[in-house]
Amino acid sequence: MERPYIICHMLTSLDGKITGDYLEEERTAYFIDEYEKIHERYGCKAWMCGRITMEEHFTFGHKLDLTHENIPTIPRTDFIAKTDTKSYVIAVDPSGKLGWTKNYISEWNENRTEDHIVEVLTEQVSDAYLDHLQKIGISYIFGGKEQLDFTIVVQKLKKLFSIDQLMLEGGGVINGSFLNEGLIDELSLVLVPIADGSSNSLTLFEASSHIQKTKPVNFDLKAIEKMDNGGLWMKYVTRKE
Repeated sequence: MERPYIICHMLTSLDGKITGDYLEEERTAYFIDEYEKIHERYGCKAWMCGRITMEEHFTFGHKLDLTHENIPTIPRTDFIAKTDTKSYVIAVDPSGKLGWTKNYISEWNENRTEDHIVEVLTEQVSDAYLDHLQKIGISYIFGGKEQLDFTIVVQKLKKLFSIDQLMLEGGGVINGSFLNEGLIDELSLVLVPIADGSSNSLTLFEASSHIQKTKPVNFDLKAIEKMDNGGLWMKYVTRKE
């Protein structure tokens, strides 16, 4: 296979929400902890999230000062800062907005390792942002001129970084884009026994505004495990047509 085996690993409410007030419930803390343990059990070399998730949990809204003068035009070619890394975090950041100050994510809980950052960009990114990434040693790859083609992205992840198994933990739009491009091989779903009920909360898979047509994707149940406190861990594999 020219791309990694891709596992979409997510935690949802009973009504399929990945955001919402249910995440702040005391009961949910147990399932978040179990979700992290399952992440570790898979042993993937890399995991992927989108800009909003990265900004919320890792850069904390930090804004870079990129008003530097006399930055030469930087070619829109992939940049590999490190090749001896054991694990990677893939940040989907099409326009280059994340305010990274170092080239790795620290071990932010006992189930995560120190991961080298790889930015996924479009060619619309500024030269100043590329210059910043190079200076602090963050790798980056391009996935398209104006819109990301995730098929190209994951093929590059395997070719350039030898990533054979990728854990997708995206927001709904990224998950939906992978689903629409036929890039999800397995779905790992931790089901929290709480209904969110909000119409504003994002669901597991959302359609991007530039996707003109979506189609249903069939899954087959691989395993189901009853968790404490009324939850479930369900594993599905994509049905190959």
